[in-house]
Amino acid sequence: MTPVENVRSILTGGILSHRRAASQRHRSVAMKEIQDIRGRKLIPKGRNLHEYVNLYFSARNPMMYKRKDDHAELCILRIKPSVIDLKGVIIADGNAASDYTGFWGSPEGLARVDRDIVFADYWTDSDPIQEWRKKRVKCAEILIPDWLDPCYIEGAYVSSEEGKKALEKIASGLEIVVSPRLFFR
Repeated sequence: MTPVENVRSILTGGILSHRRAASQRHRSVAMKEIQDIRGRKLIPKGRNLHEYVNLYFSARNPMMYKRKDDHAELCILRIKPSVIDLKGVIIADGNAASDYTGFWGSPEGLARVDRDIVFADYWTDSDPIQEWRKKRVKCAEILIPDWLDPCYIEGAYVSSEEGKKALEKIASGLEIVVSPRLFFR
């Protein structure tokens, strides 16, 4: 998920880790309090979480829900599944900032991802503990060291026809699909 205004630089320079993006002009939709946690988090083998590009398995997740009112300014980049074969990729079986998330090498870690929860429409539950767990799992991530080459971007989703027109001005040739559902519309 990214603001449409960032797409031009992403298509030329790739998707950057938080650390690398810090030196680039861009607009962030990240929550400061979560980024503070992520900035202190070490992934097995000693790398900091901010040294990875983080990709959600499912964009229709709690992060998108928090940003649903900004839907007109956002897009979701569709990434080729083959990224899981890149060197150094880590699979997080939930939100990587959580103390309860496990980290696994790829592709073995895919077996640890609870697809039923990750791809469910909602994470709500009458049991607050289960709801918290589902919310964490719904944000399972693929972590790619440092940056992702733009050749792995195969398309984008937007919430409306207006969003599609805005993105087409920036990213001609990119397959753009209007999908209000992904943006909780």
